[in-house]
Amino acid sequence: MRRLLAACLTCLATALPAQTLVEVDVELVLAVDVSRSMTPAELEIQRQGYAAALTSEAVLGAVRGGLLGRIAITYVEWAGSGTQRVIVPWTVLEDPEDAEWIAAQILTQSGGGMRRTSISGALDFGAQAIDGNEFQGLRRVIDVSGDGPNNQGRAVDETRDSVLAQGITINGLPLMTSDGLGARWGIPDLDLYYEACVIGGPGAFLIPVTRWEDFGTAVRRKLVMEISGLPARVIPAQMRQRPEYNCLVGEEIWQRNMHIFSEP
Repeated sequence: MRRLLAACLTCLATALPAQTLVEVDVELVLAVDVSRSMTPAELEIQRQGYAAALTSEAVLGAVRGGLLGRIAITYVEWAGSGTQRVIVPWTVLEDPEDAEWIAAQILTQSGGGMRRTSISGALDFGAQAIDGNEFQGLRRVIDVSGDGPNNQGRAVDETRDSVLAQGITINGLPLMTSDGLGARWGIPDLDLYYEACVIGGPGAFLIPVTRWEDFGTAVRRKLVMEISGLPARVIPAQMRQRPEYNCLVGEEIWQRNMHIFSEP
């Protein structure tokens, strides 16, 4: 009888799907710019800011307040179109121990800066990461931070539209400090660029950072909003028509400045 029962259980197990998705409140991709336009000190501020925010009571409270009380998160550093570096693979964030482990990975596993700026590459990578993970979220979000416009890869607005078509919301954290190494490649109204060309989807918003000393507060506020699904009070992209903007401005700036790489 036991052998028969074991055989039946074996048959049942083989008939079940090979993969059962874990339900979470949010599938969240943190896509963090590490292009060479940032100084090593600024890269460290980013890492410290995310680590502190993820372990804060405000963020953990937002996680606990969800319907399921857990989220899935991955932390990815990006630069050029083919340059993405997974620092934290998909991980469940449910309690302080999870948060401490994620923060430790961010602080110890992150690398140095890399060339070029491909927001479109980061968005494509994030969408593929969401599509291929083992989670089923009530919401799916890519949060992209950066200090300049797209200058490599697919057009960013076209990429945004394809990502939105997959039911993924894109939020933004434009870094407008104007004191990095790449002022030559930047634009003064990066927040407007992000609003017109990058973010979108239900509840999409952006939080501009104009001073590095405000970075930690901005990240914590952003994460609480993304995890809790609170109504956006910053710049809710869905509330008004997208402003007119040249979404190829970054590519045009790159073309104008390419000569510096051929100078002796």
